[in-house]
Amino acid sequence: MPRILITHDVQDVERWLQGKAERIATFPGGSNVTDLVAADGSNKAAVVAEVDDLDAFNAFMASPPPEMAAQAESHGVVMPTATLYVEA
Repeated sequence: MPRILITHDVQDVERWLQGKAERIATFPGGSNVTDLVAADGSNKAAVVAEVDDLDAFNAFMASPPPEMAAQAESHGVVMPTATLYVEA
């Protein structure tokens, strides 16, 4: 199972962290989901996860469903949302 890292800016780290359970529950095809925050105290955040199907996940990232975009917005994610990295 490929491991991915998604980085993005957030409006407020504490607000973003409050959405952790919701984010994990709706992460598409993901397991072992972990949230990370920047050690320097900036509004940078990341999510690490293993995904079942990398192609399906890439399609999701290219065109997230409206409910996922709304969830990201409610968690304070600054759009455009992310940079995606895949474990080599």
